[in-house]
Amino acid sequence: MKNTALFLILRRMRTPLLVLIAAYAISILGLVLIPGTEVDGNPQHLTFFHAFYIMTYTATTTGFGELPVPFNDAQRLWVTISLYISVVAWLYAIGALITMLRDPALRQLIGQNRFAAQVRRLNEPFYIVCGYGDTGSVVVHSMIDCNLGAVAIDKNQDRLNELMLESLPVHVPFLCGDASLPSNLTMAGLNHPYCRGVLALCEDDLANLRIAITCRLLSPGLAVICRAQSHDTEANMDSFGTDAVINPFDTFADRLALALHSPDMHLLYEWLTGIPGAPLPERLHPPHGTWVVCGFGRFGKAVQRYLEFEGVPMVIVESDPAKTKAPKNVIIGRGTEAVTLRAAHIEKAVGIVAGTDDDANNLSIIVTARELNPKLFLVARQNDNENDAVFQSARLDLVMQRARAISRRILALITAPLLTDFLRLMRHQKTEWAKELIEYMRPLLGGVTPVLWTVGMTEEEAPAMEKALQSGAILTVSLLLRDPHDREQRLQAMALMMKRGKEEHLLPEDDMELKPGDRILFCGREGMAAHQRRTLMNPNVIHYLVSGESLPDGTIWRWLAHRGG
Repeated sequence: MKNTALFLILRRMRTPLLVLIAAYAISILGLVLIPGTEVDGNPQHLTFFHAFYIMTYTATTTGFGELPVPFNDAQRLWVTISLYISVVAWLYAIGALITMLRDPALRQLIGQNRFAAQVRRLNEPFYIVCGYGDTGSVVVHSMIDCNLGAVAIDKNQDRLNELMLESLPVHVPFLCGDASLPSNLTMAGLNHPYCRGVLALCEDDLANLRIAITCRLLSPGLAVICRAQSHDTEANMDSFGTDAVINPFDTFADRLALALHSPDMHLLYEWLTGIPGAPLPERLHPPHGTWVVCGFGRFGKAVQRYLEFEGVPMVIVESDPAKTKAPKNVIIGRGTEAVTLRAAHIEKAVGIVAGTDDDANNLSIIVTARELNPKLFLVARQNDNENDAVFQSARLDLVMQRARAISRRILALITAPLLTDFLRLMRHQKTEWAKELIEYMRPLLGGVTPVLWTVGMTEEEAPAMEKALQSGAILTVSLLLRDPHDREQRLQAMALMMKRGKEEHLLPEDDMELKPGDRILFCGREGMAAHQRRTLMNPNVIHYLVSGESLPDGTIWRWLAHRGG
């Protein structure tokens, strides 16, 4: 690519450079050939070096003096002519250079060169984010908050300009281009040793599908997480082994159904998938009874499907039933009019879902419905991040924001891979189990959403622990929950799940023995993972936690201890 840029510049500047060279050559040659002032009866001729030196300050209109001896009239006339020739040549060359630099193709090529160089210099783990729209921007900000690197690709230069102007704590390399093209993905670091995965978050499902296929073929071992808004695309992505496919509509509808089925399970789900450090959300209590769903697009269909599974009676309101293939008993209208909501018997309903693809209509539906039935449980879909303030002031019980739903799921997948398995197993537990776990976690977390992390008893992730286990040492889960500075103190963290081969253990006991290859999901307050890492990495810390004896650390201290012994 560098050679291509250089070739393009030289090709565009070929004629101006030739004109400039010719102007200099003619001027220098004239100065060398014209006899100069006589000294001792002999005319002095300038050398090529002196002629070039004179033309250097003459052609650039700097002005200096007549060297090495004063010029005669012939030389001064030639210098005057050369001055005009060179100035015209320079103006022509500079004009051509400015025109070339304004060329979109060259600017794009230079930008690609700069982007590729920035990606090559990355020396920390990062993810390629394909699509920097509402969802992509939220994901990138959340990743940076969790100390994860990102590289962004998007077709829309205006969106990338917003990224460039944002005051992020770290630089995020970005490229304006089609993320589904293999060349752009490769340029973004698809084969980079520190690339940990690709997040396909484009608004076009087909583009996300192409990205997933490209990554699977060019870099099979790389994690690929895709966004899909249709079930056909979702099934297609799953068919060739995409690591995770996120449908924001299904995700939200599933959570709403979970809140209806078990508020405690839903609360636990919110705690474990929330943004770390945010205040812990409170328990939701969606009422049971008839719900009104306004809008029967992809979101409305997902809500209907999940609520129907929970046995919740619904009334559908849709302005274009033929287009959306709504049920026969649908109420025709947008839901923004009181007459339409009365036809849906809003006064007898317990909740309403404003799920159209227009934020203004959704807010209008909520305001009208609240006036007709102040006791309604209010749920609305927010399509644009810019409307955050409006939706917050609307005092809604639940807001479906696609960007946040996707970003929370992605963060859970990349920061704590076992969380998906834990949530799957959690759904099969009883409500009492979730309630007891909530009561145990509440004082442990101190009122803020926990940080989650996964630890593997492997040489790469926990070399000291793995070595001790291989040597036959008997170590338990409790060892990983002790403070490495004071073994009598317990870290403000807990083990949620252990995975050993195909075995899965929810909430492993403290006395459960560890084995090489075990993977454990932890949650706790911020900073607990760093404390635990000392235990995973340092054999002296393990010895201290097991025996209570502190071994000298460092060559000098070990030597002094040996001498003292």
